[in-house]
Amino acid sequence: MSILTNLKTRLTGEKTTLALDDIQALILRSRPEPYVGVHAMLHIDDAAGGRDLLRRMADHVPSAAGWTDDRDAWMGLAISFQGLKALGVPQASLDTFPLPFQQGMALRAEQLRDFGSNAAEHWDEAFAPGACHIALTIYARDDAALAVALDQAMKELDQSSGVTLVGRHAFGADADAKNPFGFRDSISQPFVAGSGVEPLPGQERAIAAGEFILGENSETGKPVAMPEPPELGRNGSFVVLRKYESQVGAFNDFVRSQAQSESDEELLAAKLVGRWRSGAPLPLAPERDDPELGADAQRNNGFDFSRDPRGLVCPHAAHMRRLNPRDSQLSILTDVNIHRIIRRSSTYGPKWHRELTAQDDTGERGIYFIFISARAYDTIEFLQQEWINRGNFIDLGTERDPVVGLHETPGTFTIPQQPVRRRVDGVTTFNRLRGGEYLFMPSLGALRWIADARWS
Repeated sequence: MSILTNLKTRLTGEKTTLALDDIQALILRSRPEPYVGVHAMLHIDDAAGGRDLLRRMADHVPSAAGWTDDRDAWMGLAISFQGLKALGVPQASLDTFPLPFQQGMALRAEQLRDFGSNAAEHWDEAFAPGACHIALTIYARDDAALAVALDQAMKELDQSSGVTLVGRHAFGADADAKNPFGFRDSISQPFVAGSGVEPLPGQERAIAAGEFILGENSETGKPVAMPEPPELGRNGSFVVLRKYESQVGAFNDFVRSQAQSESDEELLAAKLVGRWRSGAPLPLAPERDDPELGADAQRNNGFDFSRDPRGLVCPHAAHMRRLNPRDSQLSILTDVNIHRIIRRSSTYGPKWHRELTAQDDTGERGIYFIFISARAYDTIEFLQQEWINRGNFIDLGTERDPVVGLHETPGTFTIPQQPVRRRVDGVTTFNRLRGGEYLFMPSLGALRWIADARWS
């Protein structure tokens, strides 16, 4: 069953409470499978020209009112703090945005642990501090649909003045929707209250809409602080964009060096990630991969860790369990539900295959890690500091995430076993940061409010 067909079977309009006609579709609409697309980064040189482009681009950004409709392609648009400033948004409004957003990702290196090979000095030029003002993302079902949507967007850009295209990057994956390391990706998504659909197994209870949509009540019972005036902030959200260059061959080499057979390699890779390459989760397929399970959206996320408190099936240090501990007992108490995120990540470069080695790591493969949340900046900085680059919350000291952690020196991955746990040494940085930015995804009304300079 396709993602779209599955959504339509779960549609229950009477439970819709969100202003879907004002919310950008990309917030709720998952990418298709297979998918192709383009990320484009724009720099605004002239406020009037930038607002004119924004006015015309807004006509191509669909609302979430039809987020389950058949679409060949759709666009999302987000703006950085420097972009809002370049568009002429008044200082009084700019001052109401969160401090991390105002500073931008490059200046938050300390909080994000973006040191060494992940430092901003190694980033692409499109993500140099202040370079990316507007980020456009186009998702499409196939190359033909993408060509039409991209042609429309480029025509609008070509007719504009005072706006420069500073970066453009194609991405895509086949029907297996696998990431650069060969694993089915973006399976686990939160269930947003008021969105109008029933949850899938494993989505647990509905998460308050205000965790994702500004102006709605959050898990605390009150809205998260919102940019002012309401015409600007309401029904928008915040976006974290981080481009990673994946060291796929190095990952393959590491797994090979620790295994005695191909089946051992696959099991170790699954332990590192928390799922088999098909997407089948270890708690439901503890001994071998189950591709049918991995492809079944009704089953591939329907689990918790209640029967695996010691991590004998899925290690506490596994990437999936770190970033969504579900009902795991954590040493440092945390409300997991205020750290839930909507993932819109995209894979770029050639597909994974087993024969790749470190000599094949030439920078052509990677992933754009993109997520949406009303608490995006608090969440990413918490994740980077605590769940990704430390292990205290699971009693593993300095042990870091084996997939996205920054390993300035070779690290360790702990696999609980009986009678003695196994420690796998030699974990390195398998995903190197090559840029990113903190962004604001305005509502459709806010896009036009900015485009028309309605503050004046």
